[in-house]
Amino acid sequence: MSIRLLPSNLINQIAAGEVVERPASVVKELVENAVDAGATRIDVTLREGGRSLILVEDDGCGMGPQELLLAVERHATSKLPDDDLVHIHHFGFRGEALPAIGAVGRLTIISRARKTKDASSDQAHGHQAWALTVDGGVKGTPQPAALSAGTRVELRDLFYAVPARLKFLKTPRSEANAVEEVVARLAMAHPAIGFTLRDEDRVILRLPAISDDLLADARAAQLQRLSAIMGRDFGDNALAIDATRENVRLHGYAGLPTLNRANAAHQYLFVNGRPVKDRLVIGAIRGAYQDFLARDRHPLVALFVDLPPEEVDVNVHPAKAEVRFRDAALVRGLIVSAIRHSLAAAGHRAATTVAAQTLGAFQAPQMQFSSPQSPAWQGPPPQSNWSGYGHRGGNSVNSGLVDRALAGFAPLAPELERPSVRMEAAHGGSAQQPQANYPLGVARAQLHENYIIAQTADGLVIVDQHAAHERLVYERMKEALASQGVARQALLIPEVVELDGASADRLLARSEELAELGLVIESFGPGTVVVREVPALLGQSDIQGLVRDMADELAELGATHSLKERLEDICGTMACHSAVRSGRRLSASEMDALLRQMEATPHSGQCNHGRPTYVELKLADIERLFGRR
Repeated sequence: MSIRLLPSNLINQIAAGEVVERPASVVKELVENAVDAGATRIDVTLREGGRSLILVEDDGCGMGPQELLLAVERHATSKLPDDDLVHIHHFGFRGEALPAIGAVGRLTIISRARKTKDASSDQAHGHQAWALTVDGGVKGTPQPAALSAGTRVELRDLFYAVPARLKFLKTPRSEANAVEEVVARLAMAHPAIGFTLRDEDRVILRLPAISDDLLADARAAQLQRLSAIMGRDFGDNALAIDATRENVRLHGYAGLPTLNRANAAHQYLFVNGRPVKDRLVIGAIRGAYQDFLARDRHPLVALFVDLPPEEVDVNVHPAKAEVRFRDAALVRGLIVSAIRHSLAAAGHRAATTVAAQTLGAFQAPQMQFSSPQSPAWQGPPPQSNWSGYGHRGGNSVNSGLVDRALAGFAPLAPELERPSVRMEAAHGGSAQQPQANYPLGVARAQLHENYIIAQTADGLVIVDQHAAHERLVYERMKEALASQGVARQALLIPEVVELDGASADRLLARSEELAELGLVIESFGPGTVVVREVPALLGQSDIQGLVRDMADELAELGATHSLKERLEDICGTMACHSAVRSGRRLSASEMDALLRQMEATPHSGQCNHGRPTYVELKLADIERLFGRR
């Protein structure tokens, strides 16, 4: 078979296979074009999840008729003025999206160029709007149209020209959810732009542009937009991050560990304003939170990395969803250190959602009570002038009625004498008053030999004594390891581990770093390393499996966490066994000492698995529970 050039429409359909995967891919390309065009408002409308209609309207700079014709040609773009693929300052630069979209559907573009100082082309065409259609790769000619400003791109019958692709689409709701994710990610990086997303008659997303007054404070504007997308809970429990190392700046917000989810869907990364998904950053986030979350829980973060364009390659994926950093170790180290610094600065703070969940659990359930007229009723007879217990009006409470009501609870009285409820202050224990400089208050009681009740200036705190002390012991063990180093144990018979050549080289390149963690390795021929010393904490451990796990992590993430995580797991287990056990009675002075240590220890708001160590309830919330507010 002889070699031949493929027809242009087939070339575009092949390109569409890389660029146009589903409706969300189309929306991503069109919205990015709108952002590049300087839009302040972008509206997206779907029908059947984007299968039958995708409509994107913006108020950007627009295009004239000649630009419209060029826009649907392959490799035609206005975003590389100097033919420079290094210093890229726009979302798009490949010039493939519009021709690829037009090759697989019915595309109509209506655009009106914005008035400029050099308006010769506008005057030649009366500065009016123009429309161009591309139907299955067949391009029409520009025609006059009606449009006030900006650009309107309408795509109907996606994949009608390549029907085999239709069977790979999911349900309309799933496709709409994917589009929402795309629009939300772009909206996070551009709070000055208003975004609207509709599917049929339903408004999925409405994000007004942040006002100019708030935009003056970039951090406040960013948090407001993030809270609108990720939820108010994130805004209330997010820690600000702003760190710079060499010429790389990291800013954004990271959620408290006690605000976590079962998957990593709420982890967002932006590089020079471009939303990306990068395995290196995912690994860095996991490393930053590894002391505070269980393996199956994930934090909420939104991180923005700004660096010179020549330090990052965005031209490594057709959909531009991945990037490659010139100094990946620098970026990863900056992310880990910045997040950990913010978490340490938060001290003992826990997420407000913990209190909200507690208050929800305290809400009285819908219980069925017998009516006063029923035979099962054992209470007092109905009263016509009942004023309520504790009524603050002028009439006093009927003492006989109260006596009869309390008599119904007489069988419960012995319960109050159980040793699981210990009121220290009432028996000569701590009688000090709660002070404003004690954030966790003063201990007042111990319940069930495990929960400390403390009174604060404006509420109360419930502390899980075992979880709290476990975190305190764990933090002291980490400090000891950092200051004194990891004790090593020499192997009587060195362990020889066979690997492939590249894995062995990667491990040996990190030999000094591993030695600081107590693991001493040396080369033992091509593709082989020998382990001579191991951390004493590991005891009898699978050295072969550990070394192979570290080699796999280096290949995937460029860093190894297995050894550090294993040491921290052991420290966590030791902390758990040496912490105050549930069921142990504490004196008032011991409980207060635990509270004071929690206030002075970073990360004491959660245990080693991300669960809260205490719950704080404000007095106003408690009063609402009892209908006092």
